[in-house]
Amino acid sequence: MATDHIRYDVLARDALRGVLRKVLTDAAAHGLPGEHHFFITFVSKAEGVKLSPRLLAQYPEEMTIILQHQFWDLTVLEDRFEVGLSFGGIPERLVVPFSAIKSFLDPSVKFGLQFDTSDVAEVAPDNLPAAPAPSAVSVPAPAAEKAEAADEPTPPSQGGAEVVRLDRFRKK
Repeated sequence: MATDHIRYDVLARDALRGVLRKVLTDAAAHGLPGEHHFFITFVSKAEGVKLSPRLLAQYPEEMTIILQHQFWDLTVLEDRFEVGLSFGGIPERLVVPFSAIKSFLDPSVKFGLQFDTSDVAEVAPDNLPAAPAPSAVSVPAPAAEKAEAADEPTPPSQGGAEVVRLDRFRKK
């Protein structure tokens, strides 16, 4: 088989991350239209991810956040996005590089993207970013319908994220 010197796989991955960047940029500028909402799963210890030590302790491998009704200050940059979410009534700012994202799902229109993160560098435990210590919860994308039945956290005055404990949906 011939060697792919063009690296079509990298070009396609970057193009799909561009779709994600565009969708989040539009949401930051205009809010979420209609019933659209996003489940974003990312590698918790990937380089550039900023989570509190408490979140990282609860979700050491990966975490799924939901951008729906209660989030604030969504900022999209070339290589990452930043967003304010509330976990158990405690606000936190998350920073997630696009390279750390494993999947993106908009269940309102049954649209999803999967990314290979096997080449993502992870941060050593002693290099954890300092942040406030809120509680955290997340929902895997396939459990979207079950999330609606869960208890809602107390939102801050400006909004936050719909939050559900991941352990409820893990297969044991």
